[in-house]
Amino acid sequence: MRSIFNWSGGKDSALCLHHVLQDKSCQVEALLTTFSGSTNRVTMHGVRQELLVRQAASIDIPLTKVSLPEGVGMEGYNQLMQEAWLPFQKRGITHAIFGDINLEDLRQYRENQLAKVGIKAHFPLWGIPTATLVHDFISTGFKAVVVCVNERLLDGSFAGRMLDEKFLQDLPAGVDPCGENGEFHTFVFDGPIFKEPVAFQLGERVRKTYGPPANADDSCYDKDKAPDYDTGFWFCDLLPA
Repeated sequence: MRSIFNWSGGKDSALCLHHVLQDKSCQVEALLTTFSGSTNRVTMHGVRQELLVRQAASIDIPLTKVSLPEGVGMEGYNQLMQEAWLPFQKRGITHAIFGDINLEDLRQYRENQLAKVGIKAHFPLWGIPTATLVHDFISTGFKAVVVCVNERLLDGSFAGRMLDEKFLQDLPAGVDPCGENGEFHTFVFDGPIFKEPVAFQLGERVRKTYGPPANADDSCYDKDKAPDYDTGFWFCDLLPA
């Protein structure tokens, strides 16, 4: 199975890639990541592009970067992603791999978009309990730092903490241990898929707010599951070292 891997740089991506690399029937030929064209940071996570480049070098899989214009809507996003996927399809790639776990509407969206360019979506972690996954992540030897938290769901002081057993113990009731509901995002800097750790230093913590899309239908989510925008996000900047 010749594949591209949709890489965020976070824990779900890292654990999923670890599983996939142990599957002899699967050949991962590239990592693919979207970045904000205005900031050169990973969308949602806020991590600098240079750190993702270093991750890919340590994993030893080429990284394909997709630049997203500021304020791009879903129609424009879909077009850019199809333009990114199509060259892979033409060279024989048959599958795109995602670390999604249980968000059904997101899975359907990915499958529908990929079908337009003749690629199938593959979800190796699908349906596995999130508590099982995060404990497997830690016990396998991965190391990650929390880079973004949704302040409506988690206190901003969690940004910049290591993802370890103490972090999990401190999570409030109702917060998914993998952050599957958007509670937090991570950056993985060491573990069994890396030849060497990705060096960084913790930078400042910054609070940002985001408004809803101008078009209420401009979302990949079902209308009754669309994210709320009555909140801020705390980011911990990571400085390449």
